[in-house]
Amino acid sequence: MEWKLEVIPVPVADVDASKKFYAEAVGFTVDHDVRPRPDMRVVQLTPAGSACSIVLGVSGSAPGSLKGLQLVVEDINAARQELVLRGVAVSEVTHLGEGNGSAFLFFDDPDGNSWSVQELRRAEATHGTEAKA
Repeated sequence: MEWKLEVIPVPVADVDASKKFYAEAVGFTVDHDVRPRPDMRVVQLTPAGSACSIVLGVSGSAPGSLKGLQLVVEDINAARQELVLRGVAVSEVTHLGEGNGSAFLFFDDPDGNSWSVQELRRAEATHGTEAKA
């Protein structure tokens, strides 16, 4: 049986401001923005290349309480440059060890939900595995 994580609710105070941040600043694709009921709005966005989305507007948690969401990229410097050019306040690249998978950067959304971005070069990870076979 496959278990696929496909949607993570992100608690936000202002759905419109958060939708703008994630779509325009971070570059996520808006999958849908619907009102299933008059008192409920659901906005779902997906990072480019990801099978997992975030959803705004359907969380019982306090805005800004979600910590440690993680995105993975092949080139951390290019990712940082893209975020900076889009106006995201992002940390410098930090190395939390040596080798593939040790480079990170960090940013928060407007509510304080925290994100990390990890560089993981898949070709290197695959190459290392193939070398052992």
